[in-house]
Amino acid sequence: MAHSKPKIPGTAQHFLECGFEDCERNCEFYCNSCHHQMCKPCRDQHLKIPENKNHEVVLYQKRRRQLPVKKCKIHPNKEVDIYCKDCNIPLCSKCSTMQEHQRHCFIDLESIYTEKFELCQKELSKIHNYFVPTSQDLQREVREDATEVKQIMDSIRTSMKAEAESLKNMVDTVLSENMEELNQIEKSLLEKLKSQEKTFDDYIAYLSDLVKEFQSYLSSNELTNFTTQLLDNLKIKSIPETTKPITPEFSSVGYNKNDVAKLLGKVIKSDRKAELRRVKSMEILPIATSMKSTSEQTKQDKQVKSDKKQTMSLSASVTKVREFNVPGVDDVYHVSLDQSDRLWISDNVGNLVQTDLQGNVIQKIKTSGGLGYHTVTQDRDLIFTDQDKKVINRITQDNKITEFIKTGDWEPRSIHSSHINGDLLVGMRTDEEGKVTRYNKTGKELQNIQRDSEGWELYSNPHYITENINGDICVSEYNKRAVAVVNKSGQHRFFYTGQESWFYPYGICTDVLGHILVCDSLSNSVHLLDQDGQFLSLLLTPQQGVGYPISVCVDDENNLYVGQYKTNTLTVYQYLQ
Repeated sequence: MAHSKPKIPGTAQHFLECGFEDCERNCEFYCNSCHHQMCKPCRDQHLKIPENKNHEVVLYQKRRRQLPVKKCKIHPNKEVDIYCKDCNIPLCSKCSTMQEHQRHCFIDLESIYTEKFELCQKELSKIHNYFVPTSQDLQREVREDATEVKQIMDSIRTSMKAEAESLKNMVDTVLSENMEELNQIEKSLLEKLKSQEKTFDDYIAYLSDLVKEFQSYLSSNELTNFTTQLLDNLKIKSIPETTKPITPEFSSVGYNKNDVAKLLGKVIKSDRKAELRRVKSMEILPIATSMKSTSEQTKQDKQVKSDKKQTMSLSASVTKVREFNVPGVDDVYHVSLDQSDRLWISDNVGNLVQTDLQGNVIQKIKTSGGLGYHTVTQDRDLIFTDQDKKVINRITQDNKITEFIKTGDWEPRSIHSSHINGDLLVGMRTDEEGKVTRYNKTGKELQNIQRDSEGWELYSNPHYITENINGDICVSEYNKRAVAVVNKSGQHRFFYTGQESWFYPYGICTDVLGHILVCDSLSNSVHLLDQDGQFLSLLLTPQQGVGYPISVCVDDENNLYVGQYKTNTLTVYQYLQ
């Protein structure tokens, strides 16, 4: 059954073909004289023609831009192709003979156009690769600061309420103690007054009895009793002495608002001077297919690259350094670098092992499996996805496994820990669509990438993912049969769809020079691209003993590790010098 190739957006970048009729070889050269792109055989044939022997044929990347066709307004049958430096205007050749341009200096307009074209490309590159991403990073920082401010303010509010509640509780406690003491004093005074009241009850009763006795004397006829007994009882007891109660007093302190504020504390506005946000410096940005002189290119290389990078280049040939078997896996579907002498290696059925560079197994864990589903962070924690549970797990150095991120309805397929800033890049999908999500080190979602500027879906099944030295996100997209590349802001840059009719990309990685390396399981080869998606070569082919390459990675020493299907052998190559 015939298969149709997936539709790629109009902005997709395919490999360049030779411009000569019936030639389908890759374009390598460009003729600045007749503006033809050509392969090496066609270049040789082109220069053999006598009238072409003085044509300027250069590498395609160093080509001059073809001047747009524009007719002269004064001489409509002539094209504008020269530039008057004295008047700063473009002219046709016939204009240059006019009186007003006598003894003026003229230069090739195509050179001026190329220079301005390169300048525009350079400025566009700055905007896309520095100004927009940096501004978005600062905007994200502003948003994070706003969130932090809200959190800090909520924390202060909570502290103020807690302080007030504590003071209120202390006030209630002191009030309760004072009330209790007052109640005890009141009780004591009332008991004493009650005792005094009883004393007077007894004394009044005594007086009442005494009155009755005197009245009996007055009414008696017995003179003897009257005279003798009355003399005995004539003395009346004195009134009992009692004391008045002494009540307590309340001493009011008389707090005012400021006193309460001192007890509660107060909000103090900081007098620190606000710091300017740090804006990272702009590096010199490479421009795709730019034409520069050797001296200009050398100057730019010195500004962009470290000393180590400046001395490195592609080797004339690829050399096998060593190979070793990895016990515990059926084949090598993905490799993650742990440290200089450690690797994490997985197959397609969930076996994930850590080995040294001789293949000795250090530890092994069982996972739900996948393709490019694990990575190692800057802190050397292993991060791996669980597609079934739709979570991302973390294994720390003490071998503790924790559920790090939940991905909701999305199935996490591939993951990569950025060497630039530690962010996690995760390729995910549902039954209908795919996306790439960026998380920071703490698992906070920062960015979602799904479509290009024209609304085309970038991803369907992003099963391998990596990041280039310029921050580009490179995804091996199986269903679309392409490598999809966006910049760090999520803006689509290009698709690479291979060199044949069919292309089955698997493992993908980048190197210190910004090359993109991707496995093609159909042609049993590893493709080497430049940073802008331009095909450079088939780095590894069946002629070099490669059977079914399925995974690639480059270590800190620029060694290339290649894993294959249906074998647990990991092969190491050198391709840079």
